[in-house]
Amino acid sequence: MIELKNVGKTYQTGKISFEALKDINIKIEAGEFTGILGPSGSGKSTMMNILGCLDRVTEGIYYLDGRDISTMKDNELAIIRNKKIGFVFQSFNLLPRMTIFENVELPMVYAGIPKGERKLRTEEALRKVGLLDWAKHRPNEISGGQKQRVSIARAICHNPSVIMADEPTGNLDSKSAVDIMEVFQKLNDEGRTIIMITHEKENVQYFKRVVSFIDGEIVEDREVYDRKLIVDGEKVSADEGVRTREVLSDYETSEE
Repeated sequence: MIELKNVGKTYQTGKISFEALKDINIKIEAGEFTGILGPSGSGKSTMMNILGCLDRVTEGIYYLDGRDISTMKDNELAIIRNKKIGFVFQSFNLLPRMTIFENVELPMVYAGIPKGERKLRTEEALRKVGLLDWAKHRPNEISGGQKQRVSIARAICHNPSVIMADEPTGNLDSKSAVDIMEVFQKLNDEGRTIIMITHEKENVQYFKRVVSFIDGEIVEDREVYDRKLIVDGEKVSADEGVRTREVLSDYETSEE
């Protein structure tokens, strides 16, 4: 689904250049839940911008669903972003004068989607994040965790191929952060591909894969065997070294 081959990104300011990414090679398959970790300045945000078609590679090739993104024009990249990628940011980016429903619906208005279809999609997205009953409220009437749920609903309403989340729990208390990670996990369980930047180690237990950056290079790329699973609403903690599919199989067998 996503493949980067020998990707580099260099920023130039006058005579000074900064190499933000160095020779990145990675594949992310459909249905993965990948966490991108690293300290400030490690290159993880640059990586997210490139994956989200918000920035271009300086060298190398970026494939998304088999298409070479590296050579596309700005208007082509905009179409890719609108159709294939859903974004969730740390700061929510909700419009205060609009209702929750209107905030989720807005991108579809700009996309020219008919009103009836917008209504159905918005209601379904809000239902998935547990906020359909809050549709008529405004952002100042809900909590931070609920605001992030709204931004997730907005990101999934056009059924994107991949969801890109940039520090989505960074502004939340610990309980709200757990709630948001469980929402992402349920979306991933439905088959959605999720790529998340985070500096919070507590979030690692929800990922299927962790990619760590330092100084613009990938220093770790591993599967997560001790995931925290939500199965039929129950938390199931997998022992370290046991693959997710084995835990799910054992759980299902015990319920028969």
